[in-house]
Amino acid sequence: MPVPEDIIEIRRLQVPTHIGVPDEERAEAQVLLLTIHMVPSQNFDGLADEISRTINYYEVAQEIKAFAASKPRRLIETLATETADLLLRRHPLKRVEVMIEKHILPDAECVAVRITREKRS
Repeated sequence: MPVPEDIIEIRRLQVPTHIGVPDEERAEAQVLLLTIHMVPSQNFDGLADEISRTINYYEVAQEIKAFAASKPRRLIETLATETADLLLRRHPLKRVEVMIEKHILPDAECVAVRITREKRS
């Protein structure tokens, strides 16, 4: 029987960045929506109500915004992969899922990509 996992989730974080395949699209910043599911290395029952024992989601959100703004990218797939790798390197996580929504197609609510990455031992 699988062990239940505790999850910290940031939903639809507004992240301004320069992204897109054509140069014209990357010229202006656009806002992407990022949803992050983080499975911490330690379950919630061991936190003893101490923020130092958990993932500070405010810091994670600020880190993601700064990282996305740090350089232009062509693909949201690239940003998703790089964001997942960054979070796994900097935080005590077992697994992270990153979903990015981009509002670019006029006849669709959004285009989205979703990836899941696990901490390598």
